[in-house]
Amino acid sequence: QVRLVESGGGLVQSGDSLRLSCETSGFTFSMFDMSWYRQVPGKERELVALAPAPGLSTTTYADFVQGRFTISRDEDDDAVYLQMSDLRPEDTAMYYCNARYKYYDSNGPSDWGQGTQVTVSS
Repeated sequence: QVRLVESGGGLVQSGDSLRLSCETSGFTFSMFDMSWYRQVPGKERELVALAPAPGLSTTTYADFVQGRFTISRDEDDDAVYLQMSDLRPEDTAMYYCNARYKYYDSNGPSDWGQGTQVTVSS
């Protein structure tokens, strides 16, 4: 059973940093693309960053990241992280970890964590 558990969210001020973590279990981590998404109420969930399975394509970031966030994966601990710096109020959202089998395209099935809330005050 796939399990994704996010942590690290919180309330911070504009310009601060946060590091989100996603601990995983129940699947072969190296065979999955790992992503972070975010969602605010009333809007669709949007991709923040994608770290592909080892040996595949390169890391991808949403345009709004603008060099402020870094996604990384730890193949030994089966975890994925999102280091966020220079946070802005518009980064306020629920952040979700996502795992998708590396041979599925973006429309294929995937698994989600329960989310961790990030709130940035101005």
